[in-house]
Amino acid sequence: MTSEVQGQGAIKRRPNRFFRRSSTPFARDDARRQGDISQLAYLVMGGRDPAVAFLNTENVELGGRPLAVATASAEGYEQVAADIRAWESGPLPK
Repeated sequence: MTSEVQGQGAIKRRPNRFFRRSSTPFARDDARRQGDISQLAYLVMGGRDPAVAFLNTENVELGGRPLAVATASAEGYEQVAADIRAWESGPLPK
């Protein structure tokens, strides 16, 4: 669509604020850990829904949401990865 088209019936484009860039970029190591833990959860837990539910639910033992804990540090990543790997022998009790 060109800027010349402004007559009646022309479609106005609204800004897409849903995908607005954050003011600070995600650190490379944080992004890698977030992607790695998401992939591990997806593969081990049997798909998107159980992985997303686990990663985004507050976990008292981990001290927060597993996705945030895993993203924040290498040690946090290892803690969350160990919990996910425990799913291979069956889901964790709540």
